[in-house]
Amino acid sequence: MGSNKKLKLAVLASGGGTNLQSIIDQCQRGTLDAEITLVISNNPGAGALERAEQAGINNTCINHREFKSREEFDLAVVAALQETGTELVVLAGFMRIISKVFLHAFSHRVINIHPALLPAFPGLHVQQKALEYGAKFAGCTVHLVDGGVDTGPIIAQAVVPIFADDSEETLAARILEQEHKIYPQVIQWFAEGRVLINKRQVQIENGKKIAATLINPPVQQ
Repeated sequence: MGSNKKLKLAVLASGGGTNLQSIIDQCQRGTLDAEITLVISNNPGAGALERAEQAGINNTCINHREFKSREEFDLAVVAALQETGTELVVLAGFMRIISKVFLHAFSHRVINIHPALLPAFPGLHVQQKALEYGAKFAGCTVHLVDGGVDTGPIIAQAVVPIFADDSEETLAARILEQEHKIYPQVIQWFAEGRVLINKRQVQIENGKKIAATLINPPVQQ
C-alpha cells in the first residue's frame, strides 16, 4: 500500500458478483491501491449491478443480445471502458469469451478468475468435474485473458483439498473463500507494477517462494 495513485479498475460480471464485492470491500478499507470506476454486466438482472449501485459505483448494462456479433458487443464495452480511463479490466464471473478487438484495446490488461487449478478443468461445472475425476486437490486460478476458454497465462493459484464427503456446493464454497483472497492480491500486484509478463511465464517482482508441500491424503509418519 501507500501509493498515492490508485489503479483504475473496471469489473465485468454476469452474475451475483461475490468477487466484485470482495474487491469493493478492500477498496473501501484502503487495503487495495485501486478504485473501481465502472461495473459492466451483459445481464440486466445481474446482482453485480445492484452491489455496485449500493456501493455508489458507476455501473451499466450492455446487453450482448442487442448486438449482431461478439465483436460489435466488445467494441461497445471497450468504448465504455475507455471513457472511464480504465487501466485494468477484471472479469468476475463474466460469461462471455473476449474477442481480439477487446484484447487489442487492453493488451495484457484483462484478467479472469477460474474456480479450478488450470490447465485442469477449464470451462463450466468444474467442481463436478473434479469430484467425478477423483482429484485430491482443487482450487482457483487468476490468469491473463487471451481469447480462449481459460487458456491465458497463469498469474496466481490457490489450492484446497478435496474431501471424500465433499459435494459440489461444499467444494465450491471452499474455493470461493480463496478466490476472495487471491483476486484482490493480484490486483494489488498490478497496482504496484510488479506483474512481469514474458509470453506464458508471469512472475511477481520480489515475490516470495512458498515452503509448504501439500499431500492429500496425508503421508503416515
